[in-house]
Amino acid sequence: MRGWRRSKDVHRVTDARPSLSADINRREKIYLIQMGIRTICLILAVVVPVPWPYRLLFIAGAIFLPYIAVIGANERGRDAPPPTFSSPAPDQDEIPHHRREIGS
Repeated sequence: MRGWRRSKDVHRVTDARPSLSADINRREKIYLIQMGIRTICLILAVVVPVPWPYRLLFIAGAIFLPYIAVIGANERGRDAPPPTFSSPAPDQDEIPHHRREIGS
């Protein structure tokens, strides 16, 4: 009786990837937080009288945080599969024979 029953993969709801809109919302929130920190660094570097090592730290944060924020915002979800690209079969011509233009 056991031989006819195949073991099936069990998929759980908790294994599902988050929806695209949830992923975009998460990335937008992180981006806005990072850009808020960048704005604070810029204000602290210009307005607040602090010693130069701290001022350089704030300037570095104002310069490099936008790059880090954009890279993080463009990151796909961690559980998302890599994009797949369909490549043509190796024996396929540039234009298939049944789709040839008139006069060719």
